[in-house]
Amino acid sequence: MDVLLVADEGFVRTLTLNRPESRNALNLALLESLRVAVADAVADPGVRCLAITGAGKGFCAGADVKDWAEQGPQGDDDPWVAQAHGLAVELAQAPLPTVALLNGAAVGAGLDLALACDFRIAAESARFACAYTWLAYPPDVGGTWLLPRLVGIEQAKRFVYTGEFWDAATARDRGLVGEVVSPDELAARGAQLALELAAGPTIAIGHAKLLLDDSHRRTLAAQLEAERVAGEICAATEDHREALAAAAERREPVFHGR
Repeated sequence: MDVLLVADEGFVRTLTLNRPESRNALNLALLESLRVAVADAVADPGVRCLAITGAGKGFCAGADVKDWAEQGPQGDDDPWVAQAHGLAVELAQAPLPTVALLNGAAVGAGLDLALACDFRIAAESARFACAYTWLAYPPDVGGTWLLPRLVGIEQAKRFVYTGEFWDAATARDRGLVGEVVSPDELAARGAQLALELAAGPTIAIGHAKLLLDDSHRRTLAAQLEAERVAGEICAATEDHREALAAAAERREPVFHGR
């Protein structure tokens, strides 16, 4: 059985974690498959939005603890850590919109995977926890960088220190997820958002994503210069010319990601 399913609908590519018997726990094979799939999506001009979800009742149970226990400490050469860290960076920096559709529990590294996406839509049945705490281990797949940017430092510390579960409504109220829908509506709502994003000016969206993500590292003057450079690049695109023409003709623009 393939550990990762890949499906296209229009300009949207959906990756489905497919280890339902283990609540889609991240073993080495799944991590490697995800990295290849993200790279393929970024390189494919026919993909303008990337969605990630899980098969079965869970989104992702985090690291495959069985494999972890069997392998023991691997030190600096741990292949699981190398693959997981590479995935976190590549997904967070992907120059196209990304959406996590959280069909069930997302814990530990599975939650970190969702945090690396631009948007998170959760089913009402979804639950969230920093499962690292239960293993006397700190978050190690980017959660300590991603989580405070969504929920604030105090809530992040509480979530990590205690290992408490947040239900979907709590996660929404604290900024961990953007929307909560019924389980029956999740796929349709996710497809709606993904298709909307894919129909947008995706080159400009990619530059806006990079500007937003890097803004905290710059002064205002440096940020304005970065915006100027990005604006020059986007001004030369077919999408920008189409947007100007549509505005002049008082119609909706049709973007092609070029």
